Amino acid sequence: MSEIVVDARGHRCPVPSLRLRKAAEGLEGRRLVLLATDPMARIDVPYLMQGLGGRVVSVEEADGVLTLTVETRAAPTD
Repeated sequence: MSEIVVDARGHRCPVPSLRLRKAAEGLEGRRLVLLATDPMARIDVPYLMQGLGGRVVSVEEADGVLTLTVETRAAPTD
């Protein structure tokens, strides 16, 4: 499965987190990549993912763009 890219460059808090949350809705065990220029995304996204039961896989920054890779909560195995 390919990663889902959420491009929130040029938007200020809370838009990057809101776009990521919307993209992650209903997805279980998937990776998403958020592109953001707002430095607050570095703080907001880990809190969002914790609340959603997911996790931040990596945070990279290059040329003023943050690339945050996250994983949504895995589907329950029953």
